[in-house]
Amino acid sequence: MNAQAQLPTVFDVQRVRADFPLLARTVHDKPLIYFDNANTSQKPLSVIEAVDDHYRLHNANVSRAVHQLGEEATAAYEGARDKLARFINATSRNELVLTSGTTQAANLVAYSYALPKLQPGDAIVTTVMEHHANIVPWQIIAQRSGATVKAAPIDQRGELIVEEFVKLLTPEVKLACVTHVSNVLGTVNPVRELARECRKRGIPLLVDGSQAVPHRPVDVQALGCDFYMLTGHKMLAPTGTGALWARKELLQAMPPFFGGGEMIREVSFDGTTFAEPPHRFEAGTPNIAGFAGLSAAIDYYDSIGFEAIHAWEQQLLAYATDRLREVPGLRLFGEAKEKEPVISFLIEGAQATDLATLLDLQGVAVRSGHHCAHPLMKFYGVPATLRASLAFYNTREEVDAFVTALLKVRTLLM
Repeated sequence: MNAQAQLPTVFDVQRVRADFPLLARTVHDKPLIYFDNANTSQKPLSVIEAVDDHYRLHNANVSRAVHQLGEEATAAYEGARDKLARFINATSRNELVLTSGTTQAANLVAYSYALPKLQPGDAIVTTVMEHHANIVPWQIIAQRSGATVKAAPIDQRGELIVEEFVKLLTPEVKLACVTHVSNVLGTVNPVRELARECRKRGIPLLVDGSQAVPHRPVDVQALGCDFYMLTGHKMLAPTGTGALWARKELLQAMPPFFGGGEMIREVSFDGTTFAEPPHRFEAGTPNIAGFAGLSAAIDYYDSIGFEAIHAWEQQLLAYATDRLREVPGLRLFGEAKEKEPVISFLIEGAQATDLATLLDLQGVAVRSGHHCAHPLMKFYGVPATLRASLAFYNTREEVDAFVTALLKVRTLLM
């Protein structure tokens, strides 16, 4: 294909890049090329200013004070919940538990929803392509309860074998889990189909949306899942922010697993009554400034629109994939029909870490390693890969410079 000819001309990427201060810096006296967006995204100035504005003008704790600052901080925190509810089309703001990220969200489901239901012989289903955050919590509670964790396989293209996933949905399964988009392969999983099959069998489906929400619109009602997790720092927001969406009836039935202030109605030594969801699951002081930043991040996405974002990223993905095929000895991992802009690869005769280190000296930031996906590395028979993950503020010129740098460092290692 002629990727260059297909690149859109209406998306003003240079205007967008001007909103991201860090993209203008140099690394090792080279212009920065930031291709580690699946790890964490860069932040637009509006997000940085929202965090700064909170600490300069509104800093107070939430839901604890009637003074002006306290009311402003609470409004900012709860405003982020409102925006997230709209962002993923939840039926109610009360279905959104604000968390520190996907890892906390997964553990909340593990200990508050799944563990009380598990008995010896029960099972949890996940897939080979999952991030460790969607594997390890299930293993821990399975070990405690005598349950097992079963993993659905994928094919060499990096696509989930749906019929094998469905075969695992036997009566003893109490929860199924799947990533919406693989952080290593970029594969987009057929969540609606999986949710439909789970629903037929009365099995709740949890979806890890960490790598989906930065790239595409998400509608939890349309997806038909029961739990959906997201993390803020991958979607332009500060670290330490995220959310768990869950169906109202599930949250209502879940006991808290993390206790402390602000998640209660009344405490006495005769017993404690807990707040209604979602506050039942939000003990302690949250990352208030971070959620002010997350609110600004959603506004930024809205200002551009996912139609434009997705179109640009898909064109960059196609262009980058074509250019990488020009590199001698390069092996691609993950060639699903539908994927987001994540490209994992190796070059014959070169270690991933060595490549990443030398690329850094050329100003190129990519990720090397197992990407918190050991089972996936084992499936492909490799200890690690190099991963270039793109975002809508990246450019074709950066792709060209990346490939030039890759060819250069390959020569040094051969």
